[in-house]
Amino acid sequence: QVQLVESGGGLVQPGGSLRLSCAASPFTLDYYAIGWFRQAPGKEREGVSCISSSSDGHTRYADSVKGRFTISKDNAKNTVYLQMNSLKPEDTAVYYCATDSGPDCLGEYDYWGQGTQVTVSS
Repeated sequence: QVQLVESGGGLVQPGGSLRLSCAASPFTLDYYAIGWFRQAPGKEREGVSCISSSSDGHTRYADSVKGRFTISKDNAKNTVYLQMNSLKPEDTAVYYCATDSGPDCLGEYDYWGQGTQVTVSS
């Protein structure tokens, strides 16, 4: 069974940066696309970004984070990263990573991590 563990969340001031990590079970990144999601209190879960399992790591981003967030992966470390720059208060949420059902970002997510809290506040 696939296991995912997020880390790297915390409190940051507006305009600051954080890097989230999603540590996956061995070989997961070789076969599955990985997505990042977030959910703020009282709001629906939102897809943030996704990276495919291919060697070129095809990526997708929500319009709300384009140009500010960057997704990347290190297959040797079985880890996917989400670099978040120019953070805004509206980025405050619990961030989750999840495996897609296959190698591409199709939006059919099977396994989820426990989440990491990101709070953007002065």
